[in-house]
Amino acid sequence: MGDEGNPQTPRRTTRASLSSTPNPKSSTGKLKSCNLLPLTIHDLAYGDESISFNDLISSLPGRRAQIIELLHLLGPLDSPMFPVFVYGGASTGKTSSILQTFKHLKRPFVYCSCITCYNPRILFESVLNQLLLHRRNESNRYSSTKRCERPSDFVNLLQEALHNVVDSLKGNVEKSSSKKSVGRARGKMVYLIFDNLELAREWDKSSNILPFLFKLYDILKMPEVGLIFLSNASPDTYYSDTGYVEPVPVYFPDYTEDELCQILMKNPKNPKLYSSFLGVVLRPFCRVTRRVDELLTAFSSLYQIYCEPLDDLGIVPNEDMKRKLFSHLQPHIGPSLNETFKVESRLSSEASANTNKWKGIAKKVGVSESSNEIDFHMSACAKYLLICAFLASRNPATLDASMFDSTGGSNNKKRKRFAGGSLLAFELLLLLMHQLVSLKNLYETVILPSWSSEKSKEKKEIAEQELLLKGPGTFPLERLLAIFQCIVSVSECLPDEEAQGDGGLEGESWTNGLLSDVLLELSSLCNANFISKGGSCPLEGANRYRSMVSEAMALKVAKSLKFPLAKYLYRGG
Repeated sequence: MGDEGNPQTPRRTTRASLSSTPNPKSSTGKLKSCNLLPLTIHDLAYGDESISFNDLISSLPGRRAQIIELLHLLGPLDSPMFPVFVYGGASTGKTSSILQTFKHLKRPFVYCSCITCYNPRILFESVLNQLLLHRRNESNRYSSTKRCERPSDFVNLLQEALHNVVDSLKGNVEKSSSKKSVGRARGKMVYLIFDNLELAREWDKSSNILPFLFKLYDILKMPEVGLIFLSNASPDTYYSDTGYVEPVPVYFPDYTEDELCQILMKNPKNPKLYSSFLGVVLRPFCRVTRRVDELLTAFSSLYQIYCEPLDDLGIVPNEDMKRKLFSHLQPHIGPSLNETFKVESRLSSEASANTNKWKGIAKKVGVSESSNEIDFHMSACAKYLLICAFLASRNPATLDASMFDSTGGSNNKKRKRFAGGSLLAFELLLLLMHQLVSLKNLYETVILPSWSSEKSKEKKEIAEQELLLKGPGTFPLERLLAIFQCIVSVSECLPDEEAQGDGGLEGESWTNGLLSDVLLELSSLCNANFISKGGSCPLEGANRYRSMVSEAMALKVAKSLKFPLAKYLYRGG
């Protein structure tokens, strides 16, 4: 019953299928029809008919500014362009905006995703297959037109294929002249689009592949070729020592709540009913995630539960009906939120079996088991940032120099210099210390009154209460990054299991990969309300942050990292 009212989101189609392996279980009729229709130069354009600018804007809510910027960078027909780097979070409309923009412009392009092209050879061959109009099927045993594994071979084959495509496009322009043709590729330029570029960093030879892709503009030196890169990571994570023309960045921010509402309200069976449903669930879910794919997955099952009391899904709900439907749905919202934010644990089966065994022993003995583990997934970088923000909010800034030390708190040079001092000075120092201890004992036992200890305890309790009532303080970004750098530089604090699980938390990959994603992780923590971002300070002129987590939560996160949080926490005494 719920499926009838659930809005259907059309599946995004890309032209990567030109070089993908077709399903051998498909019908033979479709295979024959594909074989009877060889690919032409016009198949490099996306879609049969172009769409108007108004249709382009309406199909992508919240992306008007980005689309206009892309059209400006692509320029008029047959105009050379610099490489473009489109970046933003996952499910922010980057790929859809690029494909729909090219459908509007009707310009030929080659699209390759690093999800399906999961190594350099497949990526190179996918580009060549599309440029050479080659479709892998049963007749050619699903093989590529050229086998290419080395970047040097790819450059030679790519230049040859691009020259052939450009010559064909020039001939196509001369033949078409002024006639308005439907479904024909326009212009004499061809564009190479590389999507999900951040996945290429996980390849074995990523240190060579990524600079090579960015240097294609300088290597090819063809004004008829445009390069577009799409990535979930910012351009800062791709900087290298090799020189190349820096791509022009285009940022796609996360959708706002109103923009998400516009996207989710596309083509529902009952707009009034679905609008009342979104009014209940959209705001709490936006605090957890703003990814359209995750929201669609969560809302699909919740909408079915929301419609269970209804006999007619075409009904327009009134206020009483909305309250009744909300009361029916409310118990299911919390578990669905936890399920959306939770990621399956990476513990091995052996480790989980040992955990279950110890839990069973604890139950038999009668020991109560306290939940000291966080019940949602968080990367190691986000955990360290959360701990650093908690310490920056609770500790005075004047104690940072004494509490945090990039050498791990051990200064061996001072010890060596002291050990190399004269023996006589050391004996004199011991004698002086002995006299001081004797004077201190005399002062504590004779001079100090009996009420001094009680007074100091009261003073300490008052200081702790004032610190607690004052609440977490604010701190600038520079202080957070300084504490973060000091903490992660201590190798003893790095857990082995977390390092192996999250990948890249040891050696150079820890310092390069983790530190480059700090700002993105900080933005995610602010969106999840773990850290609040306040206004700018009138004196400093920079934004200030505040930790919103409790001490119990911070201790759980620190325990998962085996980080001694109590050692760095100021108690006011």
